[in-house]
Amino acid sequence: MNVAQPRMPRWRSLLFVPAHVERFIASAHKRDADAVILDLEDAVPLVQKPAARAALSQSIASVCQNGAAAMVRVNHSLRALAQDLEAAVVPSLIALVLPKVENAAFIREVADAVADLEIERGLALGSVRFVLQIETPAALFDLRSIAAAHPRVAAMTLGPEDLSAALGGTPEPEGLLGPNLAVLYAARAAGLLPLGFVGSIAAYSDLEAFRETVRQARRFGFRGAMVVHPAQIPILNEAFAPTAEELDWARRVIAAAAEATAQGHGAFELDGRMIDAPIERRAEDILQQTAAEAGWGKQSAPAMVGTHVAGSQI
Repeated sequence: MNVAQPRMPRWRSLLFVPAHVERFIASAHKRDADAVILDLEDAVPLVQKPAARAALSQSIASVCQNGAAAMVRVNHSLRALAQDLEAAVVPSLIALVLPKVENAAFIREVADAVADLEIERGLALGSVRFVLQIETPAALFDLRSIAAAHPRVAAMTLGPEDLSAALGGTPEPEGLLGPNLAVLYAARAAGLLPLGFVGSIAAYSDLEAFRETVRQARRFGFRGAMVVHPAQIPILNEAFAPTAEELDWARRVIAAAAEATAQGHGAFELDGRMIDAPIERRAEDILQQTAAEAGWGKQSAPAMVGTHVAGSQI
């Protein structure tokens, strides 16, 4: 089946909010996050999950009222996951965050269930995207197939706390660098949005250190990240956006490239440096990041073209 591939979303900042804490939900739309993740998984005690699910439709409507993309992190176990999907697949939901993903088959099974719910509820087929969390050692050996598992997959990130616990270690940057880069490479190869930074998601008290960590992540190629504290949101929005100097450089590179092409040249010189195809692509990427500000990612997402059939890619 031929399926139209949706554009890469523009989610610089994704804020986790416990799905059972009403005061956090009520203020989430004021945080200026590109996306708000209502967490039904680790943040919610078992006895409070039913109430959080019951309120989920209203919670989704609340967090997206200023334009943030409303997301829900579901549980991984099948029984809880089924209950989560029934509660979460409602109008205004942009994406599901799937934790502890280990193989492509699981993603496809969830995609089929979501398609059934979209059809039953009159939602655009394919409107609900997936954000994948890589949190186990087993997943690291299957990243390529996981990233390419289904057109619904929009983004992928490493879960540093869970992965470190599974490894019997602690979330130190030295140990997280390799897994983070592996996820980055797999996401880029599949055309997904790479989310993450090299460090613990639980470390948010030193905001200046966090700012440098995020700047490093952008230099590596990441384009957004999940966080647990509202104070981190402005840092993500700034650090994952091109600077004025970068935009000026990118525009001059593209203009000079057009002139060089018109004159029959390939590589050319600008500001005392040689410019060739890879550097032109970097300039184009910078300009695309800015253009994406007016694109989708908040409130709406393009539906994928296709018809649902059992076991299909939609």
